[in-house]
Formats: sequence, structure tokens, C-alpha cells
Amino acid sequence: MRREPTEPEKRLWRHLSNSQLGGFKFRRQAAIPPFIVDFFCPAKGLIVEVDGDTHEAGADARRDVVLANRGFPTIRFTNGDVMTNMDGVLTTILHALGNRPDRQWNSPHSPTPTPPLKGRGL
Repeated sequence: MRREPTEPEKRLWRHLSNSQLGGFKFRRQAAIPPFIVDFFCPAKGLIVEVDGDTHEAGADARRDVVLANRGFPTIRFTNGDVMTNMDGVLTTILHALGNRPDRQWNSPHSPTPTPPLKGRGL
């Protein structure tokens, strides 16, 4: 279930939605069981989290390790980063995407189904 996003999440989503950032598609509040992540780029397997004051660094670090071991690295930004340095946040995300190989859709750890084939008869 999608929760009401915070203001920093709304602002970042305005830049990530509709493939606006480098042509990369992002999902908001994506399920990668057993977790829900703030933003996820399926093509690169990159997770982007926006952390407010309530985040617990230890729990976040453990979660990041589990997801990274499944092939999904996480980059984190504070609410303050997003609110005061959006250009820096977007540049960091683009850099991380550029350094990631394209994801293998049939990975055993894939949180999304294999994309359907386009057209019929093939």
C-alpha cells in the first residue's frame, strides 16, 4: 500500500517520474520483498532512499546489505539534501546509474517479472 509521500519525496519524484532523469524509468514505493523502497530503477536495479529524521541508521544499514547482496545497491539522501541541493542529488543519482550495468531481467532475485515481448507472432 502506498503511503502519503513526504515533501522531499514529492520533490524528488517530480524529477524522477516519466523517465525525466537521463531517460531512466523509476518506480515510487516499489516492492522488493520483504521491503518497500522509496524509488527503484528497474533497468539498473538501483534503489534511491530519502531519509527523514525517523530513520534508524543501524536498521537502514542492515537492510542495505541485504538488498545489495541481492544485487540492488541503495543510495541515500537526507530530506535536507533533497530540499536544498536537488542538482547535487540528481547528479549523484545519474552518476550511480551510469556506473551500473544493465540489469538481467531473469535474475533469480528479480523483484519484477520478466518484461513482456512486444508484438505478436514472435
